[in-house]
Order: sequence, then structure tokens, then C-alpha cells
Amino acid sequence: QVQLVESGGGLVQAGGSLRLSCAASGRTFSSYIMGWFRQAPGKVREFVAGISGRGYRTYYADLAKGRYDISRDNVKNTVDLQMSILKPDDTAVYYCAATLGRDGVDPFRMKPDYWGQGTLVTVSS
Repeated sequence: QVQLVESGGGLVQAGGSLRLSCAASGRTFSSYIMGWFRQAPGKVREFVAGISGRGYRTYYADLAKGRYDISRDNVKNTVDLQMSILKPDDTAVYYCAATLGRDGVDPFRMKPDYWGQGTLVTVSS
């Protein structure tokens, strides 16, 4: 089993930046595609960003392109999400997720095997 713990959420004003971090407890971190999802009040959970096992490829939802940056450190077993130019619509609980790499995995439609508990990001106007 892989345990994921997010941190870094909080309150930020529109236009500001925030960096989220996810720490993984597993020993085979590089075997997993890592991703960030979010769920705003009254909305469905949506994909935000993903990164391949060794960090060479990244994937972004339209909402994140140009504003969010995903990265990972396979020595520290962490994956980060740098968020910039934040908008009130970015307010949501952000979840870190791990998906075991396998043939045919679509990074944009992956169904993670493991989830973190989430961290709340609130963007005020």
C-alpha cells in the first residue's frame, strides 16, 4: 500500500501563488504516475495535472496550463504542485493520487490506485 499526505493548502488572494506538496510512503514511488485532482464545493472531482514515473513527461488539464506546474522528486518521494495566478474558481480540496504505471494508461483519465486525504485551497477575491 502507498500512503499519500498532502500539505501546503491555505488561504490566498486572487492572483497569488501557492505550492502544494505530497509525500508518499511507498518504496516504489517511481513505478507510479502521480497526479493532482481537485474538487470544489458542489462540483465533481476533476483532473488537474499528472507526471510520469521518472518525471520526464507532464500532463495538464486546460484549467492548469500556463498557471500550474507539477514536479516530483523520486529521492524524497514527493510530488509538488506549484499554482500561480490563482483565481477564486481554483478554490477546492486538492488531492494527491498515485496510479500504477501500466500499458495503455491515459494520464488524463487515470483512475488512481491511491489517494491522499486532501488539502484545502481557498482563493479570495
